[in-house]
Amino acid sequence: MRRLLSKSLESGVKLEMIYLSDKMDVTQRTIKVLALGESSFKAFCYLRRKQRFFKFVNILSLGVPKKKFSRGA
Repeated sequence: MRRLLSKSLESGVKLEMIYLSDKMDVTQRTIKVLALGESSFKAFCYLRRKQRFFKFVNILSLGVPKKKFSRGA
């Protein structure tokens, strides 16, 4: 997981994350990693439209978004 976050930080690639908040709410978010710390990281959250801090232990799933294909004529 840390490796994927580091690669995202270096390349600027957006990630999709399923996150469990401290209030036990589960959300799916698209993020762009801005900085990594020891137990948390800072990212721009496209769901909330602002920078947020996320704890590593609260990440349920993390990955690169799947590309959406449209059928052309």
